Amino acid sequence: MRYRVLGRTGLQVSVIGFGGIPIQRVSAAEAGLIVHKALDLGINFFDTARGYTDSEAKLGSVLRQRRNEAIIATKSMARTAGDMASDIRTSLKAMGVEYIDLYQMHNIKHKAALEKVLSPGGALDALQQAKEAGLIGHIGVTGHIKEFLLEILRIPEIETVQFPFNPVESNGVRELLDLSGQTETGVIIMKPLAGGAFSNAGLALRFVLEHPVSTVIPGMDSLKQLEENVKAGLDPLPLSAQERRALDEESGRLGTVFCRRCEYCRPCRQGIDIPSVFLLDGYYRRYNLQEWARERYHGLKATADQCVGCSECEERCPYNLPIREMLAEASGRLA
Repeated sequence: MRYRVLGRTGLQVSVIGFGGIPIQRVSAAEAGLIVHKALDLGINFFDTARGYTDSEAKLGSVLRQRRNEAIIATKSMARTAGDMASDIRTSLKAMGVEYIDLYQMHNIKHKAALEKVLSPGGALDALQQAKEAGLIGHIGVTGHIKEFLLEILRIPEIETVQFPFNPVESNGVRELLDLSGQTETGVIIMKPLAGGAFSNAGLALRFVLEHPVSTVIPGMDSLKQLEENVKAGLDPLPLSAQERRALDEESGRLGTVFCRRCEYCRPCRQGIDIPSVFLLDGYYRRYNLQEWARERYHGLKATADQCVGCSECEERCPYNLPIREMLAEASGRLA
């Protein structure tokens, strides 16, 4: 396994990390085998979240046994200091550890959220206090809107940034990577396989690793997936012309129907969070997390069946997606 430095944290992380979403759908015993094997194969970076049901507990059951071999990252949607402090305590208890290497503010996607976490009494206050107390080592942010993340990269307290990047979701990435290099911010890449849309995981992972990123965190819930993904962390060779053509062809096919979560479709007059609907539908179809996706879908303020077909979202979509049709299909599955 190759390793890279996670920005100014100084942490040496495996270029292939472990994304903690899919581990929710396997048993605790199966999860234990997978996580032990990941460590054995050289993976040392594990990412999870408070919102991933029992993911923290499943990862923690192994990682606390081999604590010196693992760099643990988790995250919370908390926006206030009180809520964040509570979530940090809950994460420590769920994982059974005394220290978390990286704690991230999860899915900061608009100005109001950023202002709230940065204001006095905001989530960043709690993270800094936890860092001073030795409960966490470093502070990061995750998000999907690359234009907005450019603002976050200029905040000195933020040591890492996590965002999606794959062959069909690359708009704005060069600017983000350039600025992260200037600020020495660690770069964690989520959704490297476009939510499991790419059939050749190895090519997609190697594509991302050709760029100056710190670690790539595909989700894994089987030993087969694990072993396939690890191979990309062993191969230092760039993609061949033939491999690049194969990846370009698959990217072209996905590009006509794939939501990149750019959020240009928002706001919806009916209050539908269109990117979130498609994200949950992706978890339903690709991750086999039907119950998890449905539960969160029904927790949305407005569901896809409330679409009135006004087409305003389609007019704003830079990818010309048939959003009304896609919402109807998602509603049929998630409702």
